[in-house]
Amino acid sequence: MTSLDPNFFDIPAKSLIIIDPLVDKYKKQNDNNFEVTLQDVTNTEVVVAPKVNKLPKIPPKELLAPPGDFNPTLLLFLGCVGALVLSNFGYWLWQWPDWVCFIINTIALHCAGTVIHDACHQSAHRNRIINAMLGHGSALMLGFVFPVFTRVHLQHHAHVNHPKDDPDHYVSTGGPLWLIAFRFLSHEVFFFQRRLWRKYELLEWFISRSIVVAIFYIAIQNHCLMYVLNFWVVPAGIVGLILGFFFDYLPHRPFTERDRWKNARVYPSRILNILILGQNYHLVHHLWTCVPWYKYQSTYYVMKPLLDEKGCYQTSGLLKKKDLLEFIYDIFIGIRPHHQTTKNEKESQTRE
Repeated sequence: MTSLDPNFFDIPAKSLIIIDPLVDKYKKQNDNNFEVTLQDVTNTEVVVAPKVNKLPKIPPKELLAPPGDFNPTLLLFLGCVGALVLSNFGYWLWQWPDWVCFIINTIALHCAGTVIHDACHQSAHRNRIINAMLGHGSALMLGFVFPVFTRVHLQHHAHVNHPKDDPDHYVSTGGPLWLIAFRFLSHEVFFFQRRLWRKYELLEWFISRSIVVAIFYIAIQNHCLMYVLNFWVVPAGIVGLILGFFFDYLPHRPFTERDRWKNARVYPSRILNILILGQNYHLVHHLWTCVPWYKYQSTYYVMKPLLDEKGCYQTSGLLKKKDLLEFIYDIFIGIRPHHQTTKNEKESQTRE
């Protein structure tokens, strides 16, 4: 560090204006007068403050904007429809092996789960009509009802890990993990218990359920009920197990955190990013719900410094002995008390 040399400045002694990070201190010491003599600062050491790079608090706009046109979510939906049509033609007309049709249907329904999820957050398409069509179409594939899924899922976001108000808390902790798909049926009960419907959503529920009933009725009348059960219901159950594990259970365990930076986790993997369509970056979705699924990974790496600063969980949380034992317990038993006090509530009670 060096000192200011008055001979270096070819200016009158009374005309130096100090513009410095310490200017507020000078204002207080000199009655808010910026004009001070060189003599006042001749022996002052010049300290250059390091430039502080502020961490971004939200992702860049290009990662947040709702997609339009033929975006990946719309193409994914069209791919699901095409795959199911192809599978049905293959089974009934071209005598494809059963296992081929079964795998195609399972993959199609797995992809449909991502479409309905983005649609319920209005991030499937910027056109609201197209977004709703994607939501209702993918819901029908899965045997869901789009407004039920939407309202219940938004309650999950509003009350993550709350034992009573988070509908997914029961799904993840209400019994053995291998039965998690069946517990998704509780969403419909939650929807009616909490009276979550708006405007014409009860009518939408009635129409959606009528279509499902009609499918089973037609199948029974045409003696193809076993096809519906084996190639629709069973694949839907498998997809429910996969989504329940990667979408509900794993991201939110141990189901006690309610802080927005810690109530979900990420477990980075480029392979999983493809296989489960980005759901391994679940915390990214909870923090910024308008980010579409195909931008989760990019958003994660852009925002990782902030996630590091906040102490966010960035592993699967299954490698420690205690966590692994809890996971094994959850596979076979999984029942946890729903009156338990969450971690954040315990901390607030301790402070009081």
